[in-house]
Order: sequence, then structure tokens, then C-alpha cells
Amino acid sequence: MAPLLVAAIVLTAAVYARGAHGHHLARPWPAWRTALFLFGLGAILAALVSPLDELAHELFSVHMAQHMLLTVVGVPLLLLGQPVRPLLRGLPRALRRGVVRPLARSGALRGLLQFVRRPLVAAPLYVLGLYAWHVPTIYDAAVADQALHDLEHAYFLVSALVFWSLVIDPEPFRSPLPYPLRIVFLLLSGAAQNTILGGLLAFSSRALYPHYLGRPEAFGLDGLTDQRLGGAAMWVAGDLIFLAAASLCFFLFLAQEEREQLAREAAEG
Repeated sequence: MAPLLVAAIVLTAAVYARGAHGHHLARPWPAWRTALFLFGLGAILAALVSPLDELAHELFSVHMAQHMLLTVVGVPLLLLGQPVRPLLRGLPRALRRGVVRPLARSGALRGLLQFVRRPLVAAPLYVLGLYAWHVPTIYDAAVADQALHDLEHAYFLVSALVFWSLVIDPEPFRSPLPYPLRIVFLLLSGAAQNTILGGLLAFSSRALYPHYLGRPEAFGLDGLTDQRLGGAAMWVAGDLIFLAAASLCFFLFLAQEEREQLAREAAEG
């Protein structure tokens, strides 16, 4: 699995670079967009194909750090890289015509994308999945079974892509939420749920996951302390990112209001 994932990430980076910085472009692509996209791929690579992945089987706290890298670091960075157009341009023309274009014209696929990107669908998809995969029996089963663990990570990636696409416009797609509602969406579906689950784990009086019983001692930790560290990582680090995103949405809203006010004044004058 790891070699295939590395190959897929390297190929994705190459296709993006070809589409973003090829000689066919009328205007130069912002280098900072490319950097953010590559950092996002790097975060996913670090989470899934590095010693971090092995250590996650021994320490709950590392497993939480792995999930944070996937859902609140890697995915937002990918979307800030505005990947849709560069990836499409970077594909061979025959692939675009033979595969991508028919898919883009598929009413069923467009309907599915529109459905999952509704806020009342995207939020439960992300939040309920976050809670469900942390139910002790499901969590322990996923850590013990590699196929189920891969499914867990795939779910986190897809649900996070849908979630963050309502906050970061992945052009040419646009979020249905205006900036004020994006702030509410981030605070209620992101920061608040992250705080609740992280707080439950951080302040629990007992170790909840039998898989980790006895394992953290090899690293100088008892199981409960390891669990509390994982909950704190989810709570503090995750909330900082959600609050930073909400703050950015607020400033973008102010900038938008200023532009619209200047346009109205120009039209009246």
C-alpha cells in the first residue's frame, strides 16, 4: 500500500506542476499556490507513509496527530492550492477527452457533488464520521486491521475535502455559503465538535481504547496520559486551525464588503 500511495502522491504533484507551470499558460500561476498544494501533499505523505504511521499503532497521541495532519492540515493546504484547473490541465489531452470530459458531463456525478456539498450534508458527513471512528470498538478494530484502517483514512480524507470545500472555494466550484455563514459553519461543525471530542478524551478518567493498554509504557507514558495527550492535541491544535480559518473568512468578508461599497459609490458617482 505504501509504495502505491507514494507513487500516487508523486504523480499528483507532477501533474499539478505540469498544469500550473506549463508553457501553454497565458498568465503565470502563483508560485505560492503551488507551494501550498505541495505542502498539503507532504502533510498527507507524512501522516500515512512515514514512521508516524507505525508509531500510531503504539501511541494514541500520535494517532491523533496523524488524523490532524490529514483533516485540518493536509486537506486545507491542498484546496488553498486551487488544484482543479492545474490538475485538469496537467493531464494528457487524450485522458481529458476520453475520461474527464464524459465524467464532467455526467448528470449523476454532478448531482452527487452538489448533494454532498450541501452544508446540511457535509457537516454530518464530517462530524458523525469523526465521532463514529472514535467509538472504542470501531477504533480498536481499525487499528488492528490494515484494510479497515485504510478505509478510515480514506473516509477522513474524503469527508475533510467535502467539509473544507465549503470554506475554501476550489475554483471553478464555489461554496454555497457566504462568508458570515462559513464562519458559523467552521465554529459549529469544526471547532465546537473538535472541542467536545478532544475534551472527552483529554478529561476521561479511564483509558478507553484496549488496543493501547501496555503499549505507551515503552515510551515512558501510561495509557491514560497518552490518551489525554491525544485529546489535548485534537482539542488545542485543531481548534487553533478552525479559529484561524474563521478569522480569515472574517477578513475576506470585510474586504468583499469594501469592494462592493466602492463599486456602489463608483456607480452612483
